[in-house]
Amino acid sequence: MVFRKLPGVSASGMGLRLSQKFVFLIFLSGLVTLCFGALFFLPDSVRLKRIFLSKTETQPVTVGSGSGSENDAREHLKRPKEQDHPRAMTSTKGDTSTKLKSLSRKPAVSREATEERLAGGRAQEDLTLSRSKTESATVPDSDANWDTFSYDKFRRCLLKPPLGRDGGRPSDPKTTERRDKVKEMMKFAWDNYKRYAWGKNELRPLTRNGHIGNMFGGLRGASIIDSLDTLYIMGLMDEYNDAKQWVQSSLDLNSNGEASLFEVNIRYVGGLLSAYYLTGEELFKTKAVELGEKLLPAFNTPTGIPRGVINLGSGTSWSWGWASAGSSILAEFGTLHLEFVHLTELSSNPIYTEKVMNIRKLLNKIEKPHGLYPNFLSPVSGNWVQHHVSIGGLGDSFYEYLIKSYLMSDKTDDDAKMMYYSALEAIEANLVQKSPGGLTYMAEWRGGILDHKMGHLACFSGGMIGIGADDGAPEKRQHYLDLAAEITHTCHESYTRSATKLGPEAFRFDSGAEATATRLSDRYYILRPEVIESYMYMWRLTHDPKYREWGWEAVEALEEHCRVESGFSGIRDVYTMTVSHDNMQQSFFLSETLKYLYLLFSDDDLLPLEDWVFNTEAHPLPIIRKSCLAGSVFSGARDGLVIPFQ
Repeated sequence: MVFRKLPGVSASGMGLRLSQKFVFLIFLSGLVTLCFGALFFLPDSVRLKRIFLSKTETQPVTVGSGSGSENDAREHLKRPKEQDHPRAMTSTKGDTSTKLKSLSRKPAVSREATEERLAGGRAQEDLTLSRSKTESATVPDSDANWDTFSYDKFRRCLLKPPLGRDGGRPSDPKTTERRDKVKEMMKFAWDNYKRYAWGKNELRPLTRNGHIGNMFGGLRGASIIDSLDTLYIMGLMDEYNDAKQWVQSSLDLNSNGEASLFEVNIRYVGGLLSAYYLTGEELFKTKAVELGEKLLPAFNTPTGIPRGVINLGSGTSWSWGWASAGSSILAEFGTLHLEFVHLTELSSNPIYTEKVMNIRKLLNKIEKPHGLYPNFLSPVSGNWVQHHVSIGGLGDSFYEYLIKSYLMSDKTDDDAKMMYYSALEAIEANLVQKSPGGLTYMAEWRGGILDHKMGHLACFSGGMIGIGADDGAPEKRQHYLDLAAEITHTCHESYTRSATKLGPEAFRFDSGAEATATRLSDRYYILRPEVIESYMYMWRLTHDPKYREWGWEAVEALEEHCRVESGFSGIRDVYTMTVSHDNMQQSFFLSETLKYLYLLFSDDDLLPLEDWVFNTEAHPLPIIRKSCLAGSVFSGARDGLVIPFQ
């Protein structure tokens, strides 16, 4: 049988006449053009672009397997001893010391020459950094009118020269001698790092080699970045120039490993920002903004609360495996504000400030048990995961950044002020305790049950409460100063009650013990700065000579028990004179401990508190003055989110 052909249809039933094909192709091309045009011209087109054009990977929701117990929490103190994460993927590079001899090396400059150049009013070139090319940093441009950052204008907004009249040199010989000793300690620590661990993250002084670790996702040179501002303010210019050259030639931000969002921010971003503000070197600004862009994908969560771990190469992020139910940590997502606001200032990109203001917005909305902020929050639901509250590890620098955000805003960030003083009232009502021996301390809170211990990390709170004393209710100013002094005194007692005169990692106030570590696991000291930090702030606020004496006691103890042949090392037990070293010269020893000691023995005009706030890694960041920086990126609101510098 012969099948009859239908008009215009082939025997197969699939063919079309040539004219019909032509009409069909015209129709199809018009439809495709219309659809893709809608992506760019319909309202709110950015969201459509993200759906179809984004190269950012979908962020996994990781539910951790950890129990969130006290033992787990100890593994994630603010600056851990070591953090050998099992999933680490770190790229290795050869020794970079030979790169210092590169023909492209810039001539070394003295600090005096830099200061003279900047103070002389020579205009700094205004560079507009391109907006973030990562999808997470994309924002609409239609209502933007952001000005570029002027370094020259910033310098004119400072009330005092950053380094004082004579580099902060004190007038009395005794204090000068002590300050010179601290400078010698810094040079000794740096020289040994350079000799045995150059380009690595930290020095192992006993074995005379470098430590990379995996907190930084393949980034190298943590001790170099952390030391830039310390070297500069101490006038160690040869060492500073070596560090700057390493940043220029060897700091590779294209890593592909697991990084702590918190640690990369406070050490690398904070260190680069402070180096830029002190020196005006565009290199540091460029690197800081480039690294800041790489941190943005961590915020790609249902709530905008960032996860704690990020792969700097792929942008994927997840929560710490030990954190309860895949939660984010208060001290981590709450310790971004200072650096991110300055990233917005330098890049002219409001995305950084918007990210941290979104965190604030969520925290203001959710209920706080007894006004307290627990340490674990779900980045998926936006709810608290556990009711564990600590002013030490896991919570500490969240509170610090509230009062410092207010101060850094030239006291215009009323939201930060309200949050800080409300939290402080809740802390006083629930956590501040007095021991039978009369010592004031900060207990920890576990769902209404007090744990009468205080961590070394919590000893920063004396200085924190002190610098906020002037800005609360006027009638409470003296109360806050007294509370700050009492807490600082308690932390000093934790030092004096040990055989080495160095404080343990945590100390207790129960079972007859006061300011003493009763557990073997709490007896170590890893060159931490928090007690000395409070000494420095309390000296500047009161000029009580005891704080300098206490600081000198710490210097003598560090020299006797922590100084080894090739650097400084933490010790495993502060209660025995037979010292066992941990073989680690932490980068924060160079950034914080020695810097705070140097400032303690300097005049107050070295990095004056009227102009500077210190991030939680002791990197100085300038106060942003709305009356002086008129027309800066903080001069408006965006998408209904009011940026607090208006």
